[in-house]
Amino acid sequence: MNRDQAQDRIDELTVEINDHNHRYYILDDPVVSDAAYDRLLRELQDLEYEYPDLARPDSPTQRVGTLPLDTFESLEHRTPMLSLANAMDEQEILDFDTRVHKDLGPEPIEYVIEPKLDGLGVELVYEEGVFVAGSTRGDGFTGENITTNLKTLRSLPLSLRTETLPAPTLLEVRGEVFLGHADFQQLNRQREAKEEPLFANPRNAAAGSLRQLDSRITARRPLQINIYAAGVIEGFQYGTHVEFLEALKVWGFPVNEHFQLCTTIQEAVAFHRNLEATREELSYDIDGSVLKVNRIDLQQQLGIRSRSPRWAVAAKFKARQETTRILSIEASVGRTGAVTPVANLETVNIGGVQVSRATLHNQDEIDRKDVRIGDTVVVQRAGDVIPEVVKIIPDQRPADTVPYHIPANCPVCDSHVVRLPDEAKHYCQNISCPAQVKGRIEHFASKRAMDIDGLGTKLIAQLVEAGMLKTIADIYRLEMETLADLERMGEKSAENIIAAIDATREVELWRFLHALGIRNVGEHLAKLLANTFNDLETLADVELEELESTREVGPIVARGVYEFFREDHNLEMLTDLRTLGLRPRSPELN
Repeated sequence: MNRDQAQDRIDELTVEINDHNHRYYILDDPVVSDAAYDRLLRELQDLEYEYPDLARPDSPTQRVGTLPLDTFESLEHRTPMLSLANAMDEQEILDFDTRVHKDLGPEPIEYVIEPKLDGLGVELVYEEGVFVAGSTRGDGFTGENITTNLKTLRSLPLSLRTETLPAPTLLEVRGEVFLGHADFQQLNRQREAKEEPLFANPRNAAAGSLRQLDSRITARRPLQINIYAAGVIEGFQYGTHVEFLEALKVWGFPVNEHFQLCTTIQEAVAFHRNLEATREELSYDIDGSVLKVNRIDLQQQLGIRSRSPRWAVAAKFKARQETTRILSIEASVGRTGAVTPVANLETVNIGGVQVSRATLHNQDEIDRKDVRIGDTVVVQRAGDVIPEVVKIIPDQRPADTVPYHIPANCPVCDSHVVRLPDEAKHYCQNISCPAQVKGRIEHFASKRAMDIDGLGTKLIAQLVEAGMLKTIADIYRLEMETLADLERMGEKSAENIIAAIDATREVELWRFLHALGIRNVGEHLAKLLANTFNDLETLADVELEELESTREVGPIVARGVYEFFREDHNLEMLTDLRTLGLRPRSPELN
């Protein structure tokens, strides 16, 4: 066989084997035996070994995995992978419909409702019909490049099927990678036989499998994927979400079959209710349903919030619950100074997860539920994720229990703890509280805030524990020589960190506002405040009434901003930052 003949045979085998994969994994309709399939694959492998430069990018031989990576590279999403707002019960689904009609008017609106798979969200990029890149959701803006691992998923087309529908020049799709129940149980049996730690649940197993630096391990895991959403698409137009789902199936993507087009919100609620009632009959885990406006032009008209679309909502199932006992209650201090009571529990398995701690939210919730140390309680994973105490079982209460109260002093720094008017939470007022310093500095330096490359969690912890970072302002006092002397820190790395810090001295105002960690001020509101008040001094002096009258700024946000700039410690820190040369840029200078 000469080179030209080898190229023709490689092309022929690639198309044929990919077609067999589609029939086996998508259509469940194989037309050749496993032995015949193996012979075709072996022939292709042999030809590619002899002529490695002739292998196609969509070759099925890529599914076996390659040599391990040192680390995952980052991959930026062209459009953010937004999270969804949650509807925790049927009334909140109806409320979503009310909001949609408020924006679009009284005309009937079609919805598409789909199962919400409990897996790992990913994005796939196809150019001219060929799979070229894939990534995790990450922070919604940037994910991990897991292209090699995704190629091992046998249900994922490496090249689109274009017999009846041409491939777009650029196609970005989003989906969920997951493990079925039977595959999960088999995987754990194999791990148990090898005396390896067992996975707690299918989601953890899927996430751990997909994020292996050695893609050969991923290739041995029976991962599945369903595609359900679009990113950027060039060269293909569609008018509805259902039309998009049908196009996905034509191109060869696995699409969940349990979706329904509903002409009324009542139909959607009924479908959600039935899905919850029959979830145990499915061969994989779901934790809710996703409701979307069907027409794309209406989706565009509704638009998005800073982190979630206005045209979709995740309708969550009732949380799974178990009974256990409270061993102790402790006050935990978070990045913003919020003091949250946490119950330490007798460990209990809830939905495949070992739970030993649960949030009690705040003092009002403790009082309302009358939760005490020693109580037997019902615990649930809220939204199947965050453990919380639902209620006590009164007739199992010990005789010597006493009511619990959040301490008057911070359990970390012993400073005064206060509860602001109209707020449920208590707060430690000391912005230099060690419990807050690490978290505040981590947030300040994070990518979506000041973006100080190299100043990560481990280094921040090291610097705080060494007494080199006591406030945010101390970041700008760091010196290259001091950093270079740290363990596992060379001169070049220290140089790069100082350069990254210096690059933020004239950062955009919105980034600085977001980085400060003002309560309830996320990225979207930081941009709004920067554009409205133009500079830091004006915002610091603005009165509460003016803040409350600002578009999209409600009373709670306004109070948080107002109180932040009235706290002496915060003003001292801002003065300190100015002295150290930090000058946030006003919007008109960007």
